[in-house]
Amino acid sequence: MAKTSMSKGLAVAILAAATFGASGAFIKPLLEAGWSPAAAVTVRALIGGFVLLPFALLSLRGRWSALWRGRWRVLAMALVGVAGTQLVYFAAIQRIPVGTGILIEYMAPLLLVASVWAITRRRPKVVVLVGSVIALVGLVLVVSPGGGGSMDALGLIFALIAMVGCALYYVIAARPADGLPAVALAGFGLLLGGMVLGAVGLTGVVPFTATFGQVGLLGGEAPWWIPLLIVGVISTAIAYAASIAASGMLGSRLASFVGLLEVVAATFYAWLLLGEALSVGQLIGGALILVGIGFVRSEKQTAEPLAPGASDPQFDAEQFAKA
Repeated sequence: MAKTSMSKGLAVAILAAATFGASGAFIKPLLEAGWSPAAAVTVRALIGGFVLLPFALLSLRGRWSALWRGRWRVLAMALVGVAGTQLVYFAAIQRIPVGTGILIEYMAPLLLVASVWAITRRRPKVVVLVGSVIALVGLVLVVSPGGGGSMDALGLIFALIAMVGCALYYVIAARPADGLPAVALAGFGLLLGGMVLGAVGLTGVVPFTATFGQVGLLGGEAPWWIPLLIVGVISTAIAYAASIAASGMLGSRLASFVGLLEVVAATFYAWLLLGEALSVGQLIGGALILVGIGFVRSEKQTAEPLAPGASDPQFDAEQFAKA
């Protein structure tokens, strides 16, 4: 992969992590005001989808055949990347501590490394293994799981399913575009995923409640729709479009490791905007995640460049068929 393409992909991936990470600081006031997580995420996804819709249509320029060819990828993004992963994550944190749920879900990059190892029967390079361990230690320090909350087997199973869903999100995002722009995949995936989340919420499978008064925001008060609009535009529309584009440029594995910066960004925003404590351990953890990403990136730099439109060699469809 050319250095310019690598640098551009990393920049876009960092943008995605930074915008994704801002969601917690703006969703938290809604949750404190009585919104259920499922309701907030549903509205967030629909706002993001509608914001991206005109850009998605413009990017297609009437090439509806590209959308038709990518219909299964859009469906997978909606069901797995938008709806399914978040639903099982919410189910998990109802039974286990939030920190534990986040830690398990964000071990997705390690799952990708292990999957490639199992599928190809080739051990990853030492730099990837070292980077994986360093990033995992950093993630543990940033999240600081443990303490408080119940813990049961079903909750852990839900968290593990969320981890698989997170890994699959990067695989789906990194698949060959075949003429379908990243913004179109993000826009239509969010719209469809938001509708699925809404349908599930209406069935009562997960708590689905909302309030429509004033909410606390950045030390003051604001209408309920302001934090939702911020999250929908910045932490959903921009974040998903950037993440999918970065995955196409970097490949699923490296993009997933850079995605760990979302946890670092969320911690930073919680400190900056909500006044939550930021410990020395979390700062060290963030630095370790950066070091881990650097190790994984060094392996990527030594790989042969991909031909335009080629599939991600880490997760080629033929490899899955042979596995």
